[in-house]
Amino acid sequence: MRILITFASRYPLQSALMLLALLLAGIVEGFGLTALMPLRGMAFSSQPQAAALQPTAVTGNDAGVGQAVTRVLAIFGLEPGAGVLLLVIVVAIALKSALVLVAQKRVGYTVAQVATELRLSLLRALLISRWEYFLRQPVGSLANAMATEAMRAANAYLCGALMTANLIQALVYIVIALMISWRATLACSVASIIILFILSRLIRKARRAGVRQTEVFQSLLAHLTDSLQSIKPLKSMAREGAADAMLQTETRRLNKALRKQVFAKEALRALQEPMIIGFLALGLYVAMIYFQLSLASVTVLVFLLARLMSQMGRVQRHYQKMMISESAYWSLQDKIEEARNHHETTLGGQEPVLKRAIRMDGVSFGYEDLTVLENASLSFPAGSFTTIVGPSGAGKTTVVDLLIGLLRPQKGEIWVDDLSLADIDIRRWRRMIGYVPQETLLLHDSVKVNVTLGDPSLKAADVERALRAAGAWDFVAAMPQGMDSSVGERGGMLSGGQRQRIAIARALVHDPALLILDEATSALDPESELAIGRTLQQLSGKLTIVAISHQPALMRTADRTYRLQNGSVDLVADADGPAGQPAAAVDGSPS
Repeated sequence: MRILITFASRYPLQSALMLLALLLAGIVEGFGLTALMPLRGMAFSSQPQAAALQPTAVTGNDAGVGQAVTRVLAIFGLEPGAGVLLLVIVVAIALKSALVLVAQKRVGYTVAQVATELRLSLLRALLISRWEYFLRQPVGSLANAMATEAMRAANAYLCGALMTANLIQALVYIVIALMISWRATLACSVASIIILFILSRLIRKARRAGVRQTEVFQSLLAHLTDSLQSIKPLKSMAREGAADAMLQTETRRLNKALRKQVFAKEALRALQEPMIIGFLALGLYVAMIYFQLSLASVTVLVFLLARLMSQMGRVQRHYQKMMISESAYWSLQDKIEEARNHHETTLGGQEPVLKRAIRMDGVSFGYEDLTVLENASLSFPAGSFTTIVGPSGAGKTTVVDLLIGLLRPQKGEIWVDDLSLADIDIRRWRRMIGYVPQETLLLHDSVKVNVTLGDPSLKAADVERALRAAGAWDFVAAMPQGMDSSVGERGGMLSGGQRQRIAIARALVHDPALLILDEATSALDPESELAIGRTLQQLSGKLTIVAISHQPALMRTADRTYRLQNGSVDLVADADGPAGQPAAAVDGSPS
């Protein structure tokens, strides 16, 4: 029941409106059902016409109910005849249906809201989390959380709402049945509780299957995403069988959990009906033989108690479904809370202005026991074009992540002009950066959308300007629909060099002060890399460029080149000074 309390506290207004509508629907239905009692007296009377005029002539509890109905009808100036009583029943059913519709509409809206809020909460928590934390998250698991788990969590709310609705209707039947025979009603209620207790084991079994399903879904989607992203090299080496075997194992585990869930659900449904009929038949036998109720009373009691036990069965089935789905809700909440606990701290509030240089002074950084940078000092003058080279693992990407502020120096400082990066508003600083990664991710959409990423503030003129600056305008203009032409899946309709130029245009479209290329030309042929190098050389002076590269072409076009190796940094080429000396000795930045 913890999840019901959680939903009620998180969505108090929606839950209150739903309960109010259901309560009113129950009251209306209850009044309509009470009209059955005087109507039943007429149906079983030997003089139906007289009975129509004297519906309260029935004795016992029924007389009190009949008199109450007669008094209510008298308020509206109605005679309690058969036609009026039938009309009351029809109107009550219609009004109850309208109120239930209002409640169900509110439930449907809230279900959508639950799924939406969970997805947005997870997305926002991930976007503000630290980069080191984000790197450890499996993409497939996150995709599963955004899609499957959010929908299953919303389904838990739906099942809880339906369970509440059935419970309210059951309470209405109990109240009306008590008016006829409190002893028979009590016996039937006890029987319902016994049935719920006997079948509770199936609910626990279904809950365990739901938890298992959540765990396996996370693992399966994580492995599936990784496999699909690597499908080309896997097929190229005829290794897709390994991925197939792993995914088959995960799928069989999921199938096993689903089979247990299906068995528990269907067993509950199959066992409920005979148990309910059996207890109901026994209760009615006792009512007629030992409580000596009239056939008329037993007729209405059969209707009420059958509906009561049917509603209790539905309550249990919806509760079971809620238990199956609740693990997805708690799993999502754990992910959201974990991401929030690893949120990126923003220390400074100063507005950056890059006029002179970016400097790294005595910076050290490492991952756990691996030291990547040790007392490294680099300088990037404003308007210059700098390349950073070195073997894999030397720390080139770490330097870029430190400049962006994704990582924080464990020792030393990073300066933007005279402001420490720790004192700068990091989001303002990042808005001044254009970033081009090694793996160019293009959307299966138009060139324009790939450059703007859907930003409505960027117009066609901005896109054209960025494409021209990136040296991409000529081939884009030659495409069938210009910048509105599709680039295909992952940019497959473009060459490698063209894709890279689109990525550079994307980085330039918002007029950055600093352009960073992280191995952006490593997959290109020498001619394409040289062409992009010339494009970057033309941009040099208009903005500051930092490029990581293994290739010599960018080094030849750059103003300066740093080499990283074994945690140290050397300036190996500088257009304005001698090469082959430590960076600190060349540019005057403190060591």
